[in-house]
Amino acid sequence: MPTQPIEIVHTRGDLQAAISRHLAGTRRRSLEVGAENVRVRRSAGTPSLGLVPTMGALHAGHRALAESAVAGNDVVVASVFVNPLQFGDAADLERYPRTLEADAALLEEAGVDIVFAPSVEEMYPGGEPEVRVTAGPLAEKWEGASRPGHFDGVCTVVSKLFHLAMPGGFDGGRVAYRAYFGQKDAQQVAVVRRMVKDLDFPVEVVAVPIVRDADGLALSSRNRFLSGQERDAALVLSRALRLLEARAWAHEPLNPDDAEELIRSQPLVELDYLDVVDTDTLEPLAFNCRETPFTGEALAIVAAKVGPVRLIDNMPLRAR
Repeated sequence: MPTQPIEIVHTRGDLQAAISRHLAGTRRRSLEVGAENVRVRRSAGTPSLGLVPTMGALHAGHRALAESAVAGNDVVVASVFVNPLQFGDAADLERYPRTLEADAALLEEAGVDIVFAPSVEEMYPGGEPEVRVTAGPLAEKWEGASRPGHFDGVCTVVSKLFHLAMPGGFDGGRVAYRAYFGQKDAQQVAVVRRMVKDLDFPVEVVAVPIVRDADGLALSSRNRFLSGQERDAALVLSRALRLLEARAWAHEPLNPDDAEELIRSQPLVELDYLDVVDTDTLEPLAFNCRETPFTGEALAIVAAKVGPVRLIDNMPLRAR
């Protein structure tokens, strides 16, 4: 349970002031009451800040992100911002849920210290930015092919959030800085990691495993738009991934065509893509996993439209 009420800020100035105040307070508490009563620091003697970027409409998957950040850092900031640069369809942007009060309650229960909920004008003063971060070739395939410009929008807003939340001026000392993303958006994780590497951001990117409902459906803010029948149909995606996972564990040929056929057998599901790719580059595997026994590690990825809703999912594959 949280030890103090969550602080909600809306401007970059208030965000930095809150971060500095919370980091200073954490240091005082550690000196006064001992390390057993505060969060365990990953690096002895080094304060740490965790950032959880979100677009709101939070669910248990986001809570897992927040709890991972809380477990590993002294102070945690979660952003709640529906980024217009990520939407190619104005109607999709308009209908995206805005639920700040409920989001803040969930984050408070998870132990988050600060919520940064800026307006569009605060994030993009003077209108949409003319200079943006280009995500590059890694973002042109899979989700990038279906949603042109999406990852440029992701990289632009994430780079701004990295800067706005970057701890500075804390007693002139060094602060460990980590950002938490959900593995469900595997391509987003890969793109952000590449951006951090190429542009030398002083932040560690942490991927948190997918959270699923008991029936296997990956949690998503978009699941709320599924009818009961559509939701039942969507379960075929996780079943197809589990089929590939079982074959990988058994050191058998994956034969992804079988998983694809399983998805196509569900009339309410329109498959976009299903493939087995390298976990870092997201390139299809170079070896023949249809006939050759699977070895090593890979990632099975899938995207499909279920009724009016586009869903994505993935599954790490490892031979046992």
